[in-house]
Amino acid sequence: MANAQQVVNISTVSQVPSAGLWMDAFRRLRKDRLAILCLAIISTYSLVALLAWLGVIASDYAAIGPDSYAAPSAKHFLGTDIFGRDVLLRTIQGTRIAISIGLVTSIIAIPIGVVLGAVAGYFGSFVDEVVVWFYTTVDSIPDLLKIIALSFVLGRGLFSVYISIGFTTWVGLCRLIRGEFLKHKERDYVHAASALGASHTRRMFVHILPNVFHIVLINFSLRFIIGIKTEVVLSYLGLGVEPGQPSWGVMIDDAKLELARGVWWQLVAATVAMFFLVLSFNIFTDALREALDPKLRNTK
Repeated sequence: MANAQQVVNISTVSQVPSAGLWMDAFRRLRKDRLAILCLAIISTYSLVALLAWLGVIASDYAAIGPDSYAAPSAKHFLGTDIFGRDVLLRTIQGTRIAISIGLVTSIIAIPIGVVLGAVAGYFGSFVDEVVVWFYTTVDSIPDLLKIIALSFVLGRGLFSVYISIGFTTWVGLCRLIRGEFLKHKERDYVHAASALGASHTRRMFVHILPNVFHIVLINFSLRFIIGIKTEVVLSYLGLGVEPGQPSWGVMIDDAKLELARGVWWQLVAATVAMFFLVLSFNIFTDALREALDPKLRNTK
């Protein structure tokens, strides 16, 4: 009876630092004004993307007008393109595509990385060797080449961008989760859960995963940066979304021919919109990592 009570106490105590870590991270993050500003910018982009997706704003982005290559003015704040389409409306719709790519590719890549990394790190032995061999083989091919190859097979379109990015960018997270599970599976709270009869699945995803979930959150933020930048590269190479879609990559690709005419506003609109979103994600991710990583927290 005493041993059982001791095991329960070990299991209970192990959960307290986890909750305290999250509260402490939230307080630290709240004090970082730059991080809060970046979070506000990201939230604004997300709201704009949601409203554009619902058709509340920028729904007539494809409307062709008579003012071809009109310079920025009170009528068209960011000018027009060759077809007289408003560049501001296209930039807003590009935000919708960028946010959707970051979100969907994260939803695809993160579960793959977490499950494979958890299984490899927890079970070890032959299972670990198979998973390590698999992600090492996948990682031996540069990500851009894998993405381009999948895009060729699937064809142009938003769906192929989701698949090609989501199924090729999970290796880094898998490595991190595997390493963390290798460390945590030998700790007292996991042994306590095992003594209480917890199954392997419960020990992996109920006991260990919450203690390494900060890595998943940080990686989720990084996914957006990878997805947005990769889509721009693919669209510039002619392998991304359809030509009619107003993504930032398509706008930059169109602008390469417009610069010879002195038409710079479409290039500036797309690059500035992408710059602020990527910069905000970079700064916020660094602040989130510092707030959630216990090693970095203890050095300050």
